[in-house]
Amino acid sequence: MTYHELSATEEIATEQPPEKPLEQQYRELLQDYSALKEELEAVREENRQLKDNLKKSQFGFDAISPRAFCFFTGLRSVGLFLWLLAILKRSTSITLRGGLTWENNFLIVLMKIRLGLLNRDIAYRFGTSFTTVSRILREWIPLLSSTLRPMIVWPSKEKIRAKLPRVFKPKYKNCRCIIDCTEIFIQRTFNMTARSETWSNYKHQNTMKYLIGITPTGSISFLSDGWGGRASDKLITIDSGFLKKVDPKDEILADRGFLIREELAMVGATLRIPSFTKSKSQLSGRCVDTSRQLSRVRIHVERVIGQLKQFLILNTVIPISQVDLLDDVIVICAALTNKKRSVVPLKR
Repeated sequence: MTYHELSATEEIATEQPPEKPLEQQYRELLQDYSALKEELEAVREENRQLKDNLKKSQFGFDAISPRAFCFFTGLRSVGLFLWLLAILKRSTSITLRGGLTWENNFLIVLMKIRLGLLNRDIAYRFGTSFTTVSRILREWIPLLSSTLRPMIVWPSKEKIRAKLPRVFKPKYKNCRCIIDCTEIFIQRTFNMTARSETWSNYKHQNTMKYLIGITPTGSISFLSDGWGGRASDKLITIDSGFLKKVDPKDEILADRGFLIREELAMVGATLRIPSFTKSKSQLSGRCVDTSRQLSRVRIHVERVIGQLKQFLILNTVIPISQVDLLDDVIVICAALTNKKRSVVPLKR
């Protein structure tokens, strides 16, 4: 092949195909665009499904069904949870930790109180660290306590009489409050003085002791600060400020351990406790009947304490490192107990 023939062949081979009309190019590009757009939407939908599946596989607020919500938090509804959270969000003293949402920070606090879980258990469930859980609890519990404390109300005598249940009317129409003490186990400390002051002869363990008062309708109306288990019921009642709330002609129902008749008499109130046998071998028929009637109404405070201890943290042994939070914890438990259905039949 000659040089000119070779040049002609290369020239033919390098010729470009004729360009498509612009209208045809536009249609093809539009089709490619539509195909890519559909593919992108499919990828986005797949991502949404993966995110939903991931949320369901991880423990947290989004993974709890409404039916299980009360078990994990002790609250009646998700709405109450969100209402309390909205109030707490207004505080400037809270810092979100561990990359967790507001809802999960609050959920950690409520689960600690409701279920009494170890901090390491909570950290594992939420995929965070033990230190993060400890810091969340130390920041949120005091704030939640101060938010809920107004739910523990000492009502007026008029309000109590207006709602007095039928079971109180025959013998205890002037009942203002039923009182009792409850004890929470704490870890034994190395400090011998503190160990002695918190030793409970009744529980045979180191405890913190609280005076609880309820209205005839079953609401917690008084809650003392914590005392060492060694303190007597009388001492706590006198020094807790309870007597300052009592008015003349009030009746206070209690157990035999509350030897405060004289202290109540000084403010014009009356103490009602079961009769003592003293030196007698047995009680008279009248005393037995009176004690039986008193027991029928006084037992409601024990039932309310039973409701209170459905918050399982109060059934655990509180570590020494967390005892300083116990007063706030029991305030939270008492306030949320007041949001539950009353244990007293409210028929009037």
